[in-house]
Amino acid sequence: MAMIVGVSIKQGTKIISYDADYLVLKLGDEVIVPTDKGIEFGRVVGASREIPDDKMPEGIKKVIRRATDRDRQQQERNKVRREEAYKKCLELIEKNQLPMKLVDVDYAFDGNSITFYFTAEGRVDFRDLVKDLASALRTRIELRQIGVRDEARIIGGLGPCGRPLCCSLFLRQFDPVSIRMAKEQYLPLNPTKISGVCGRLMCCLRYEYEVYRRFNRRAPQVGQKLEYRGNEVTVIGYEVVRDKVVAQDDLGEKLYIPIDFFGEEPEELEPIEEMEDLLEEDLSERELDELSEE
Repeated sequence: MAMIVGVSIKQGTKIISYDADYLVLKLGDEVIVPTDKGIEFGRVVGASREIPDDKMPEGIKKVIRRATDRDRQQQERNKVRREEAYKKCLELIEKNQLPMKLVDVDYAFDGNSITFYFTAEGRVDFRDLVKDLASALRTRIELRQIGVRDEARIIGGLGPCGRPLCCSLFLRQFDPVSIRMAKEQYLPLNPTKISGVCGRLMCCLRYEYEVYRRFNRRAPQVGQKLEYRGNEVTVIGYEVVRDKVVAQDDLGEKLYIPIDFFGEEPEELEPIEEMEDLLEEDLSERELDELSEE
């Protein structure tokens, strides 16, 4: 049996599984781990779990050691160097008059490389910038263009709900988000209502989508007449969270009908990833009006 732990190299990034080997690690422990870029300083965010040796994932790396006081001091020095590299890069971007926005800097733990993350409207020729940075910082330089969702995750902020952005708080990857998800949850197809601070469809549209999708496959349409307990009633709405269909009889009395009355839950639904719809796009009000009329 092997002990596997989940390690986060940087807050908000994907959790990577590592073999704890002989170490007994708990949540919050700081560790030194190998990555494709070299060794990195990380934190255990996934509880230890046992996996049989024959089911161990291929290529899984082992935790090198628990972080020492020297490692923590090195991490603090890297934070200072990161800030200096950020300022230098801003100066050189302005000097080279490049149409790009610097978002973040990732300083490798061993100091062998620095990665600069930026956004731009299109492709940017940053070859001269790389040369200037390498000359000034005397290490391997990598520039990586990212999208607006990644920018929001790195910078952080508050969402329309008033809470910290999901992408910077706990989401480790971006899943496809579709306008159909808003339609099936009866949300207003208004860009200002269903878009996040990044300008794209909000990630939280996906959270309860499966519940609504399964409910809608069984529920009758609003306005439909049906027989319930010997009386003819008209469907006037839904209470999806309670699994109820709201109906009204001829006397105006509201009835709350369990969704199970309308048949069994569908065993399988089409995969979300295969839906033919608009994914992660900026939508104008005209386009949303057209979709709402479908």
